[in-house]
Amino acid sequence: MIETENHPERVLIVGVQTENISDLKFETIMKEMKALTETANGLPVGEITQKLRRIDQKSVVGSGKLMDVRDFVINSDIDLVIFLNRLSPNTNMYLEEQLDVKVIDRVQLILDIFAQRARSQAGKLQVELAQYQYLLPRVIGQGTSLSRLAGGIGTRGPGETKLEQDRRVIRGRIHTIEKDLKQLEEHRERTRIRRQSGREFNIGLVGYTNAGKSTLLRELTESETYVQDQLFATLDPLTRKLEINGHDAFTITDTVGFIDELPTELIHAFNSTLEEIRFVDLLIHVVDASHPASNMHEDTVVELLKDLDMDHIPVLTVYNKIDKADTGIEPTLQPNVTISALDKKGIETLKQAIWDICISNAEEFQVEIQPEEAELLALYRQKTLIKDIEFNEEYQYYILSGYRRRLTDIRNEE
Repeated sequence: MIETENHPERVLIVGVQTENISDLKFETIMKEMKALTETANGLPVGEITQKLRRIDQKSVVGSGKLMDVRDFVINSDIDLVIFLNRLSPNTNMYLEEQLDVKVIDRVQLILDIFAQRARSQAGKLQVELAQYQYLLPRVIGQGTSLSRLAGGIGTRGPGETKLEQDRRVIRGRIHTIEKDLKQLEEHRERTRIRRQSGREFNIGLVGYTNAGKSTLLRELTESETYVQDQLFATLDPLTRKLEINGHDAFTITDTVGFIDELPTELIHAFNSTLEEIRFVDLLIHVVDASHPASNMHEDTVVELLKDLDMDHIPVLTVYNKIDKADTGIEPTLQPNVTISALDKKGIETLKQAIWDICISNAEEFQVEIQPEEAELLALYRQKTLIKDIEFNEEYQYYILSGYRRRLTDIRNEE
């Protein structure tokens, strides 16, 4: 946990609403900033907002509003100021000089949360790489202001011990991390090819952060997964076996939650996480139906899937948390299922919908198996969806018919 002198950092959140941001979107992302701050173990003390046609290049908020920010920092004993808007290195330095406290932006805040949550070796390296690449230009040449990077939100991971090293050492570390990640990626690629070469139907969970993907994974697979009412509760991909209609020829993978205007650094840093679902047979898009900005969240996920060239994959939208929705659910995406993963309402309906879509996109097969080929018969039962088994009395062999996933050569796909 990030604490300063045994208490959470007291945080002031500052946001500028420019003319291209609607009132609803601005209100939503400011609430999200508060939730992100709490997820990073900070204590949101207050917020200051400003409407401008465009961001002030020097101070973001303008000189007059900056004085209001400074007064709030002094009067409320603020430890950290977090800006919604992305800060350039020069602006970051200027704000720290003017406010005399540590200043970070939304990107650094999200990076910090990722540093908390990464568990796998690859995840930790990816976070560290993204932090170094983003923070490097903010460290070089700051001189005495480096003392403000001693710890706390925005400097987790490498920030506490390594960011005060010189440019050559930091760049050397970036090179080492990139090399290590390449080796890990090659290993993951071999693992993916083996898994995709099998005949299981592969399903990927996507959705806006905190939409309930991990809870859904737990209920679908009846397995223990980390479930918490926090943003980015899951970072590292998690794959489980899924049984539907007595068949366990399904795998389902949970991935990192999406977020509006996901920082470019994180799209690149966690590309391998998203690679886990790039070649699935079906995407389950989980939407928090109780959230007032659920439509905005839907659009964010749909757009990111397009950006990631994954919009060709069949999608089943799951409107989750209907138990918390104040009004009736009006689905906007098709096909869809409405559920409450926490109350287990609609889980069986969802399983049947998954089955139906996988069947509709599968290929039918029929194969003859000799009685002595018991292991082959068991393999077909495990890897495919058996529709019928007949025994030919005249020629003494089994005739299996059913469905299996269509194979693609993922090594040659872009």
